[in-house]
Amino acid sequence: MNFGVFRLRKISDILLLLVPLAILAEILQWGVFPVFILSALAIIPLAGYIGESTEVLAAATGPRVGGLLNATLGNAAELIITIIAIREGLLELVKASITGSILGNVLLVLGMSMLLGGLKNGVQKFDRHQAGNNAILLVLAVIALMIPSLLSGYIGLSDSPGVEALSIGVAIIMIALYILGVIYSLRMDRGPLSSRPSVDLTPSIEQVNQLGEFAEPHPSWSIRKSFFFLGLATVGVVIMSELLIGSVEPVMVGLGISEFFLGIILIPLIGNVAEHLVAVKVAIQNKMNLSVEIATASSLQIALFVAPVLVFISLLMGNPMQLIFNEVELLALVAGVLITALVSSDGESNWLEGAGLVAVYLILALTFFLMPV
Repeated sequence: MNFGVFRLRKISDILLLLVPLAILAEILQWGVFPVFILSALAIIPLAGYIGESTEVLAAATGPRVGGLLNATLGNAAELIITIIAIREGLLELVKASITGSILGNVLLVLGMSMLLGGLKNGVQKFDRHQAGNNAILLVLAVIALMIPSLLSGYIGLSDSPGVEALSIGVAIIMIALYILGVIYSLRMDRGPLSSRPSVDLTPSIEQVNQLGEFAEPHPSWSIRKSFFFLGLATVGVVIMSELLIGSVEPVMVGLGISEFFLGIILIPLIGNVAEHLVAVKVAIQNKMNLSVEIATASSLQIALFVAPVLVFISLLMGNPMQLIFNEVELLALVAGVLITALVSSDGESNWLEGAGLVAVYLILALTFFLMPV
C-alpha cells in the first residue's frame, strides 16, 4: 500500500472519532450547529467503511454475486439518510438529494476528474463506446424522472389518486429497467449498473492493476469481519443520520438557507465523498475510463434504483413521495446530463472540459443557494 492510501485511511479513521463526539454533543445539548456538523462529517468515514466492506464481500463471493452486492449497496449511506428524512416528512429535501446526487456525479466529480487528470496527464482517453452507452441510459433515466413532473398536471392535482398511480407506475418501470440493466451487466463482461469504484464484475489482471492500491480493500478482512464492519457502519450511519436530520430544520432557520439547498448540495456530498475521491484519484493516475464509469454508474443507480425505491418506502412510512420535481431540478438535470453526454461523446477529455463541468455545477449551486427559503 502506498503512502497516499495509508494517509487517506488514517484520515478516515480519525474522522471516526466524530461519531462519539456527535452523540455526546446531542446528549449534552451543545447546540444544533455542533450536532449538525459533527454528525455530517461522521457519516463520511462510515460510508467509506460500508463501501469497503461491500468490496471485500464482493471479491469473496465472485463476480456475479459481487457485482450485485456492489450495485445494490453502493449508495447505502445516502439511502439511509433519505429514509430518515422521509420519516420526518422532509420530502423536498429527499427529492433535492436525488437531483443533487446525479448532478454531483456528472458535473462535479467528473469535472474534477477531468480537470485534475488533464492538468497532470494532458489529453486523456476513455472507452467511447462504453461512455456513450452509459450516457444514453442516463438520458433515458432522466426522461423517466421528467415524465411525471411534466405530465402529471394533465391527470389531476398533485395529491390525486391518478397522479399517485402515475408516480408508482413509473417507479415500478424504473426498477424493472434497473433489474434488466443489472442482468445485462452480469451477463456481459462489464456494465454500468454493476460498476463500482473498487470491484469490477469480471476483473482481469489489467483491470486489477488499473484499480491500483488506492482502492484496495483491507487484505486482512475476512468475510466474517467484513459483515461485522458492514453492520457496525450501517448502524453508525443510521444513528448519525438521525442526529443530522433532527438538526436540519433549526440549522435552516439559523443560517437562513433552504431545505432545497441542503438537499441538493450537502446530503449528496456527505453520502458519496469516499466514492468521489476514488474517481478523482484514478483520473489523476491517468485511468480516466474507470473514473468516467464511477461517475455514470453512481448516477444511474441513484436515478433507476434509489429514487423509485424511495417512492415505495415513503408509502410504507405514511409520507408518500411522488416522482414530481420542480422546474429548477428538471432544468438542472437536463443540462447536466446533456453536457456530460456531449463531453464524453468523443472518448477524450482535457482539463478545460473538466473546468467547464465544474463551472456549471458551481453556477447551479450558487443559484440554489440564493433561492428563497
